[in-house]
Amino acid sequence: MTNEELTLNIEKALDEIRPFLNSDGGDISLVSIEDEKHVKVRLQGACTSCSLSISTMKAGVETTIKKYAPQIETVENIA
Repeated sequence: MTNEELTLNIEKALDEIRPFLNSDGGDISLVSIEDEKHVKVRLQGACTSCSLSISTMKAGVETTIKKYAPQIETVENIA
């Protein structure tokens, strides 16, 4: 998979997650992909102060990204 394909797959994953975050006043954006294994994202809006953001990252964001790009090992929120 090329870097471009990887980026597109991760953006597809974020597009799948985004409506759920938007419904609670939040959003998410891709910050970077490092070594084709580590993804950094930024939670925005209401998600930045939500007490459930850690659960959202693990259960929602990381799981969905790995569905689209199985080679990803970690997903990290950058404040």
